[in-house]
Amino acid sequence: MAEMAGKLYICGTPIGNLEDISLRALRILKEADLIAAEDTRNTVKLLNSYDIKTPLTSYHKFNEEEKGKKLIEKLKAGANIALVSDAGMPGISDPGEVLINMCIDEGIEVSVVPGPMAFVSALVLSGIGSRSFVFEGFLPSNKHMRKEVLKRLETEMRTTVFYEAPHHLTDTLKEIYAAAGNRKAAAVREITKKHEEALRTELRELIDYFEENPPRGEFVIIIGGREEKDKPEISLTVKEQFELFLKQGYDRKEAMKLCAKERGVSKKVIYAELLKDN
Repeated sequence: MAEMAGKLYICGTPIGNLEDISLRALRILKEADLIAAEDTRNTVKLLNSYDIKTPLTSYHKFNEEEKGKKLIEKLKAGANIALVSDAGMPGISDPGEVLINMCIDEGIEVSVVPGPMAFVSALVLSGIGSRSFVFEGFLPSNKHMRKEVLKRLETEMRTTVFYEAPHHLTDTLKEIYAAAGNRKAAAVREITKKHEEALRTELRELIDYFEENPPRGEFVIIIGGREEKDKPEISLTVKEQFELFLKQGYDRKEAMKLCAKERGVSKKVIYAELLKDN
């Protein structure tokens, strides 16, 4: 790599409250030759708040490969680029991870400017054990991968953290409930904003709450780990549980087998219950 090559700065930015920007991040954003932003419309609000005039370019999941190559060329030519996400730390559930790895592969220097992270903030707000936890981000849309993640959750003894959009929240909570049983749980939204809210309860109560109160805003879901003494608590009907397994990608035969296993009965009993509902 040429001595005059530039550097990529991974810059954490506020997740809601613009006062949460660090002094170093402000300096880097001012001194960089270019800012690569996931959403330039969102980032320009931050820049205007601090009178930062650095040029902006868009870098998001729909142009990550093509634009990534162009940014690499600029870095090789000596430009210093600040990478920012829509909010929080680039590389965490966003396309920044692709550019970071492209730089590493090309031998381009990468530096981090730490900042807020939604899942860490939500975890400490939840009050659920944080000594050992796993961050899953958004559940995969691929049915097989989604099934694998939920399957692991059945016996996971660490706290698990997910991201979810409001229009999918209730269905996702039901899927988690079907896999994990009634665990300690929290749903956190609007972190650092005026209407910051942390609902701390159990999975079943969260589901009931959001069925009555349509969710708004982006959510972080925190699920407590399974304790040795815990057994999955099932208050879903056989049909509801069967349909959830189908939604997770299992075929009808597998779904009946899992229902039987969870309930400690034979597949014949499950089949008979499903016939009753038809």
